[in-house]
Amino acid sequence: MNLFENTLKLNGFPISKAKSLLKEIQQIPENKYDNYIINAREKIVTYHIQKNPFYRKLIGSKNYSWEDIPVMTKSDLQQPLENRLSKGFNQKNIYINKTSGSSGTPFVFAKDKFCHALTWAKIIDSFGSLGIDFNSSLQARFYGIPLNPKGYYKERIKDYFSNRYRFPVFDLSEEKLNEVLNKFETKKFNYINGYTSSIVLFAKFLKGKNIILNQVCPTLEYCIVTSEMLFNDDKALMEATFGVPVINEYGASELDLIAFTDYQDEFIVNSETLLVEILDENNQTVPYGSSGRIVITSLYNKAQPMIRYDIGDIGILSKTSTYKKPVLEKLIGRTNDLITLPSGKTLAGLTFYYVTKSIVSDNGNVKEFMIEQTKIDTFKIKYVSNRELFPKEKIKIEKAIIKYLENDLTIVFEREISLKRSNSGKLKQFVSMVKQ
Repeated sequence: MNLFENTLKLNGFPISKAKSLLKEIQQIPENKYDNYIINAREKIVTYHIQKNPFYRKLIGSKNYSWEDIPVMTKSDLQQPLENRLSKGFNQKNIYINKTSGSSGTPFVFAKDKFCHALTWAKIIDSFGSLGIDFNSSLQARFYGIPLNPKGYYKERIKDYFSNRYRFPVFDLSEEKLNEVLNKFETKKFNYINGYTSSIVLFAKFLKGKNIILNQVCPTLEYCIVTSEMLFNDDKALMEATFGVPVINEYGASELDLIAFTDYQDEFIVNSETLLVEILDENNQTVPYGSSGRIVITSLYNKAQPMIRYDIGDIGILSKTSTYKKPVLEKLIGRTNDLITLPSGKTLAGLTFYYVTKSIVSDNGNVKEFMIEQTKIDTFKIKYVSNRELFPKEKIKIEKAIIKYLENDLTIVFEREISLKRSNSGKLKQFVSMVKQ
């Protein structure tokens, strides 16, 4: 019984039509794929110039080559939704949702119903490549959940129709993780899906108990992490303690599934429904292999324009990339996660995170941590651990920070019972309180 897809149809999302179009796109040969991308991007731009006053005002009246089309930012979209809708669309005939606000700039967005169906067609196809069937495969879901009654029960109903069992991530104490483990002993989960940091914490809990999860739950086949950075050592830990491959998913609710790892462990970018570009500070495309801002065009969203939209992340497309098969070589982090130092030097927040993580992971004591830049010369390391860090461990971290950043920085250590997560349940691993 196709319960999940039938639910989409009942809600007005033409999933069969979307799956058919996706299949047609996938059958376009490599030597003709550049024409598909060029035609699709020109078609969606022309549509919004003709049908969308908001976009017409944003882009202006003159004709642009693709590279000159203005880049949209989240701030452009932080205005009433009705101001951004194309002609013929209203709140009754579109899909409406809002971003989590993990970037600091949440907003409400819209997709036409076919575009939203196409999003699900792409997700179903990607998960299906692993043998995961949304209608029959049972998901262990590590996500947040609204705490107000209406939002809570809405998500629980969606969980039922999506064949998933949710583990809310707001309480990840040892007592709760024991309850999670008990569920894996009694339920036939086929895969794990959820926020990276929460699943990593579960993996550390299992390691401490010397438990391999697929020996407890033999039906488990995959772990799919999303929404937060995946580090190599965390991936190795999860694969060792779960006994199954770890798949990385990169997506954005306002767009689509952006990238998904394949059997060769390549991070394959969605080139069917999206156009992903890497741009420099002048909004020009950088060569493959170079880092830059990730800018994305939704090729099928007619309800509102998402054209050359700066998602707020920094990444690199591999030199092996093609129009049909772009490969995300590296996802570096968010553009707003920047360290500004007293010397004037600016670094990605993950520079600091990598240095600290490599050290605190050595002893297995620290379960998770986050870093706050409270002043231009002061960093607070908040951590959850079995015991207080020893003085020699703190000194080692301080020396590494000075080596990779600069001298004369103040490092404050603060042991916590738990770390504060966003309303959605995500853990923001670096926060700067210094105005850029």
